[in-house]
Amino acid sequence: MIIIFWISIFLIVYTFVGYGFVLFILVKIKGLFTKPFVFKAEYPLPTVTVMVAAYNEEDIIEEKIENTLLLNYPKDKIQLIFITDGSSDRTQEIISGFTEVTLLHEDVRAGKMAAIKRAIPYINGEITVFTDANTFLNTEAINELVKHYQNPRVGAVAGEKRILVEEAADASSAGEGFYWKYESKLKKWDYALYSNVGAAGELFSIRTALYQPVESDTIIDDHMIAMRIAEKGSIIAYEPNAYAMETASADVKEELKRKIRIAAGGIQSILRLKKAANPFRNPVFTFQYISHRVLRWTITPFLLILVFILNTVIAVQTQSLFYQVFFVLQLGFYLLSVTGLYFERRNIRVKALFIPYYFCVMNYAVLAGIIRYYKKNQSAAWEKSKRK
Repeated sequence: MIIIFWISIFLIVYTFVGYGFVLFILVKIKGLFTKPFVFKAEYPLPTVTVMVAAYNEEDIIEEKIENTLLLNYPKDKIQLIFITDGSSDRTQEIISGFTEVTLLHEDVRAGKMAAIKRAIPYINGEITVFTDANTFLNTEAINELVKHYQNPRVGAVAGEKRILVEEAADASSAGEGFYWKYESKLKKWDYALYSNVGAAGELFSIRTALYQPVESDTIIDDHMIAMRIAEKGSIIAYEPNAYAMETASADVKEELKRKIRIAAGGIQSILRLKKAANPFRNPVFTFQYISHRVLRWTITPFLLILVFILNTVIAVQTQSLFYQVFFVLQLGFYLLSVTGLYFERRNIRVKALFIPYYFCVMNYAVLAGIIRYYKKNQSAAWEKSKRK
């Protein structure tokens, strides 16, 4: 029982903190023997297609188009495609007023991946940039992404997601903002070691010629598109100077809905990305994939429950002061989380309590997502989360 307890503790700490430390050390060691790829200041710019899949985004779609038109990239080398399949509001009508945009629309709502697959034949660019309808890009985003394709080993480039957090942030804003800052650091080190292990739909790009077919029922399309390319041997680069900005989820309920969907998609992707999990194909990439994604999307929420139960039993049976103190610390952490929930519901802003609360919400979402996926209750149709 004690052995299982400590193995579980190790895996939990490794998943959420330890991997970052290991990654940092490995990157430092690698830096002693190899130099990073050097980009040329002057090089032929590739043609680019910016693709946006939008569903009922009439409130923000005009701003998105205007933001896209302001991107600092030669106009004769950029193509804009907006797909509005299934939209029932004025999204299609608004987009049709912009002659610079290629609009694709069908009344059938079959999911985001199905919409993207339908748009693939219309792509003219050597590089395809995917970005969400509710995010805004910095003007140099395209230039920052495409410079990585000077490296022939790079098949995809992930941009950075930035959450706009107000000073008086609630749990969804503070928690999501903290989470993405940590994620961005891990992605930077992942790429420095070898490759990223996925991409966020807010902003990422691929070599169009390397696109691999992805099933239409895919739940997290961005992750699968990038990983299918990586499974073929290409690197997923990371560029923090190309970023997509968006506000946090409207509240924790909306953030929970989004996280559950991602967790369900995570399980689906793990079952389908068998090559990525095979250490005999690319051991470094598999190490990164399992450490950064698989553990977080599978066993760690269960281990948190197991550790609490085992700690209770061991503390009672052994009467050990150490295990008793450890139990009290665990209990205190979860009480802080419950207190965070209480304050959140009463609109009281105490940021120190939002981190344990968000951590628990995130792990609950994984459990709920796994259950939802195996019950086949998760649709591939993208669910629009309300945002601030």
